Amino acid sequence: MGDGGARRTVVATTAVAALLLLLGACGGSGRPAPTGATPTSAGPVPRTEAGDASAGRPTRIPGVGDRLRKRIPANSRQVVAVYGDGRDSADATLVLYARHGSGWDRVRDWPAHNGKEGWTTHHHEGDRRSPVGVFTLSDAGGVLPDPGARLPYTRSAAIAAPRWWPRSYWHDFDYVIAVDYNRVEGTPPNNQTRPEGYAKGGGIWLHMDHGSGTSACLSVSRSAMRYLLRTLDPDRHPVVVMGDRADLAA
Repeated sequence: MGDGGARRTVVATTAVAALLLLLGACGGSGRPAPTGATPTSAGPVPRTEAGDASAGRPTRIPGVGDRLRKRIPANSRQVVAVYGDGRDSADATLVLYARHGSGWDRVRDWPAHNGKEGWTTHHHEGDRRSPVGVFTLSDAGGVLPDPGARLPYTRSAAIAAPRWWPRSYWHDFDYVIAVDYNRVEGTPPNNQTRPEGYAKGGGIWLHMDHGSGTSACLSVSRSAMRYLLRTLDPDRHPVVVMGDRADLAA
């Protein structure tokens, strides 16, 4: 366990829990996204921001405009930036940044996917678009044993993708990180409480990739998920800044 406090490990197998998961996981549709394009090389991530001259670090997250930058908590020292290729695209690039002093270091980056229909600033249940915004990352979990996560980790058989989904989706939820969109922070990722109501959607996760767009979640490779789980630290107050490039830069 890292510096984030006691780890939570739970094993749940009840049919009720599994049913609730299907109603709320990955955007709430309970249906698999149709198969689509395989991962492609994403566009360049902006790198030309004014920086800390003493360290050569940018003092702002590249490609993120004032509207979203002001929503990043002042105490956040880890930012997962998801740069969507376009408003209606399911392809993206995920970049992990870490703050040191007044500057940000680009730590790692990976190809990623977002909602099958792209992005929206007004997400609602079943629209198959990922919500644009800044959200905290407070809880993790999955079907597999804890790989050494710093965030509280809930192991639960109820998180597994149903076996009536295409086989390529079966391992999507082996590892998940909950995006704190319309959910109660500090609870397992499959907690179904929606503080702003079910019409607004929920169950937005960062999870393992199946090669195409999602119902509303974000997805990256297994190795990327393991790295993020071992790196994102609650003491550093991680957040995700996510959206298509035009909305991010606005």
